[in-house]
Amino acid sequence: MTNTLHRFGTSDSFHDDFVVFAIASRGKNEQDALPRLRKFLEMAIPFGPVNLGDARNGGALRPSKQMNPTSHWNRDLAPDFRAVVDGLNHITTVAAVFDSRVKAEDFVKKVKAADLGLSINISTSVDGADQCCHAAGIPRHSVGYSLGFEGKTDKLPNEQVLTVMTMCGHGMVAQSLAKKMIDWVKEGRRTPEQAATYMQRFCSCGVFNPVRAARVIREAAEGHQH
Repeated sequence: MTNTLHRFGTSDSFHDDFVVFAIASRGKNEQDALPRLRKFLEMAIPFGPVNLGDARNGGALRPSKQMNPTSHWNRDLAPDFRAVVDGLNHITTVAAVFDSRVKAEDFVKKVKAADLGLSINISTSVDGADQCCHAAGIPRHSVGYSLGFEGKTDKLPNEQVLTVMTMCGHGMVAQSLAKKMIDWVKEGRRTPEQAATYMQRFCSCGVFNPVRAARVIREAAEGHQH
């Protein structure tokens, strides 16, 4: 079970969304886990992640108190992976987010070889996770399924909004913000990439995938239906 379990979308929609977690188990392997968690994050950087996450301090793009009315047009949108690694100061869940299966597979191979003594979880489609495990030469230990939404589903936002907002498993990306970003892109006020980075800053554990979000926003703006 992870906070990414309820990412909305079909199996095919996760072709550019792979989240690899590392976590220590309290009372089992948390002793001296901090440097091992930091090494996990450092090892991910050469494989080209689109986000790194520290569940205590956030991801590679974070909110800032230094804001003014012009900030949205000249703000640095480059992810700061080094800040995530250097800012890790508590034993917590850490994650690396990739936009391709090849990158995720290569990283999982590296993690297996490093034998960090941490629990590793892969969040993507079941088939994608199986392929990552197969590439690393390890059997899948278990699998978690999301059973979707029940009840008055007609009250839910549309599928594109759901896809974007559920990429923050802690619910920090509001549906109204996701809808607003899609509308802004439709109106030509922002690019899909800019809109994605705005929402990425609200994800407090750093597992939001800006590449998948930009793709979904672009498709929504172009009128594609899912």
